[in-house]
Amino acid sequence: MGPVPLDLNLLIVFEATLSHQNVTAAARELGLTQSALSNALGRLRRQFDDPLFVKTKSGMLPTRRALEIAGPVKQALALVRSSVHKAEEFDPRRSKRVFRFFMSDLGEMVFLPALMTHLKRIEASVRIETFQVPSAELVGALTSGNIDFAAGYLPELGAMEQMPLFREHYVCMMRRAHPLAANGRIGLKEFLTSSHVLIQSMGSGHQVIEHTLERRGFQGNIALRVPHFVVIPMIISGTDLIVTCPSRVAHDLAQLERFSVFPVPLKIPTFDVSLYWHARFREDPPMVWMRSIIEHLFHEGSKPRQAHA
Repeated sequence: MGPVPLDLNLLIVFEATLSHQNVTAAARELGLTQSALSNALGRLRRQFDDPLFVKTKSGMLPTRRALEIAGPVKQALALVRSSVHKAEEFDPRRSKRVFRFFMSDLGEMVFLPALMTHLKRIEASVRIETFQVPSAELVGALTSGNIDFAAGYLPELGAMEQMPLFREHYVCMMRRAHPLAANGRIGLKEFLTSSHVLIQSMGSGHQVIEHTLERRGFQGNIALRVPHFVVIPMIISGTDLIVTCPSRVAHDLAQLERFSVFPVPLKIPTFDVSLYWHARFREDPPMVWMRSIIEHLFHEGSKPRQAHA
């Protein structure tokens, strides 16, 4: 009697369990009961004559054998999905697909105007929704498909597939009537002794601003901390507070409002703004289409990168 053929559905169970390392989460993703998923894991273990996943305090951790087969399993599933999807067509002018993005309000200001203008121009009927979730939940949301893409400066998503879009740097923004604006620049001493607004957007990496200030001995005058950027223009327009923020947003606002923008007088690292997605949805036709739109609108010379298996 020959070897028992491997059920493709079992490979999908293996992939989900490896991704979540949690039976409940894997079952939820696949629309199965925990009992059904446990039964499928039992069949997998018998098929490979190995426990594959061991229950620990940290979750269902893969055995050495599971790690050995993880790459081939992912490649096999990707090939099957690719073959299926190639037979499908995606027509953005007829589709009612909703694309769900994670982005901060800063990201919304950068991405949404150009994206929505482009979708209107090509008469696409798709819809866009944006969300903000805690950093700890973002990987799970992308893995499960609850969110399709994340866009922004998100170093914690390094394991996701990603497309670097552009490199950004920080600038200092204040109202044009600010006493320091008349100098045409802001010096280091003035910068360190001024009153600042700090933005602490959920799920972003912009804490680097405060860390840089602290390393320079800034004891400072943090007059205001806010989780969103959207209120900042209204605040600094009527005060002598200054804000350090990404250059694209600052220059766009300076064209609309009476703000002055200057280089930050100390070195704050530049950062890469990228588009992120989970490898499970790499070949999904609507996802491929949206990635091409984002690349067309915002890409500045980097090539898409895939996560390491």
